Amino acid sequence: MPPLSADLEFRGLIHQVTDPSVLERLDRGQVTAYIGFDPTADSLHVGSLLQVLMLRRLQEAGHRPIALAGGGTGLIGDPGGKSEERPLLSEDDLKANLAGMRAQLERFLDFDATAGPARALLLDNGEWLNRLGVIELLRDVGKHFTVNHMVAKESVRARLERPDQGISFTEFSYMLLQAYDFLHLFDTEGCRLQLGASDQWGNITMGIELVRKVRRAEVFGLTTPLVLKSDGTKFGKTETGTVWLDPRRTSPYQLYQFLLRSEDSVVGAYLRYFTFLDHDAIRSLDAATEAHPERRQAQRALAGAVCALVHGEAEAAQAEAAAQALYSGELASLDERMLLAVCAETPTSTRPRGALDGDGVALVDAVVEAGLARSKGQARTLVSQGGVYVNDRRVQDVDARVGRHDLLFDRLVVLRKGRDYHLVCFE
Repeated sequence: MPPLSADLEFRGLIHQVTDPSVLERLDRGQVTAYIGFDPTADSLHVGSLLQVLMLRRLQEAGHRPIALAGGGTGLIGDPGGKSEERPLLSEDDLKANLAGMRAQLERFLDFDATAGPARALLLDNGEWLNRLGVIELLRDVGKHFTVNHMVAKESVRARLERPDQGISFTEFSYMLLQAYDFLHLFDTEGCRLQLGASDQWGNITMGIELVRKVRRAEVFGLTTPLVLKSDGTKFGKTETGTVWLDPRRTSPYQLYQFLLRSEDSVVGAYLRYFTFLDHDAIRSLDAATEAHPERRQAQRALAGAVCALVHGEAEAAQAEAAAQALYSGELASLDERMLLAVCAETPTSTRPRGALDGDGVALVDAVVEAGLARSKGQARTLVSQGGVYVNDRRVQDVDARVGRHDLLFDRLVVLRKGRDYHLVCFE
């Protein structure tokens, strides 16, 4: 295994450091480091995964990671990367979100005492920020920073340049609270390193400055690059919304497919960011993408590795099998849960179960109603030419009917024209 700093550099995970000597510290002795996670939802998302895995990489190298849930700062909202004010969370919503985050973090970090000195900690900054008085904040934290310095921060300046939005004093004060987090963790846990995405640089340097001024101590910051898709949009976002780590929000199959669709131009970076594949394996996949991009070998490796990290090997294997079933036309081989996951992003319609009474529904009518043909005439042509499938079984009889014998799991029928699918639920 290469030294941690060399591994991070190979993976492109070092964007900025406040002092290059921190990389040497990561290769010798033990460092306590933390990353803050914003509890705006009851699940982390794929965009958070790089930071979670950074903590795991540190722990595997013998360092002590702290996952800091923003139970206090979450009531305020970080203006960083936001073009408008966040809605404030209620305390009940915040508690539910924190509980969801804890369960997910436990999949990646070892919080057990058997981990010894590298045992991970999960802390909530609400435990100390909710007790921090206004006067104490202003005297002990605010006096160490000028408004000029705070206004110059990118997260604030970007908002001030939009007079239609601006920034409230509430969000303006966020960086003071985050700076206090670093001071508190330095005092109580001996924490000397804060990590985060590059858009957190301003907040991180505020914390370093506060510790230096108040404790006359040297602490450090390290940021990772923002993860973007090939079109420049944030990783983890799709046309249908955020890609979550909670399987109730984003199924393992949907996560697998999201990663499988990664562009060739970014899949190499994603393999470095989101997997623990060794350097030679990644270089080999880079070469495969260059030589045979149509095989999508790197994308399959990425999807399988990340899905296994997030949901376990069994779920990853099922997602891969479902993807293969979709490609090879074997949907009927899937169980009901996976079939619904495969069809989650396809058009769906519901028809009364009584429509199947007697001889059932004429296939040409079903094709038109599913939007796979504009007219019955076009539907007949498609069927006669072998372009229509019922549960991936080609049907060429223009007089064919969809009946109860076609139901999957006693209620579902999948119609297909080419690569266009439609799921019909008979209820």
